[in-house]
Amino acid sequence: MRNFLLGILIAAVAILGYLYIKNSFYSHQSEIKVSEMISNQMQQVGKLIVTEGHFSEVITYKDAKKFYLDILTAEKKVIVVVNAKATIAYDLSDVIYTIDTDTKTILVTHIPAPEINIYPDIKYHDLEQNYFNEFTTEDHNLIRKKVLTQLHSKIQESSLSTNASNRLISELHKIFILTNTLDWKLTYKETPIQSLQDIETILLRK
Repeated sequence: MRNFLLGILIAAVAILGYLYIKNSFYSHQSEIKVSEMISNQMQQVGKLIVTEGHFSEVITYKDAKKFYLDILTAEKKVIVVVNAKATIAYDLSDVIYTIDTDTKTILVTHIPAPEINIYPDIKYHDLEQNYFNEFTTEDHNLIRKKVLTQLHSKIQESSLSTNASNRLISELHKIFILTNTLDWKLTYKETPIQSLQDIETILLRK
């Protein structure tokens, strides 16, 4: 009788052990599949976002040189009219993240900064120059540099920059919705993302 009860006990322990191992195995396999799905979705989100706009600028460039003990002055000036195409791009393939299956967390450690590209069409009007002070390559380089600096500031203050940020936020929302739906967590550096609003707050802070 004692051996019979001992046999039943051993059998019960064996069955419970088998069920535990089986459940653990399938649970582990399930987490691996979820992890693979998240990884695939992250790769799909990781695309190039490009926002394009057009800008105009008018600049007056002047320069003067003095000769003969500052008695004579040789001046040159030109009106510069610029029409430019500008793009703001976010390459989301540069997002750096890790997937932690143990804590069911996506850890994002880097979000790329925007790349601003400007393609100016520069035209000169009412050019005036002096034999002793003609336009040179250095002048053209200075004009181009001044044009790009002013356009860069104008772009950053424009709706183009806002639209580009909104598109970035929209793509990051997809990551949050994915993790939230699968009962996973999303973290940027050491900050947990608990709502869509948190994404915008972090982007403004970074």
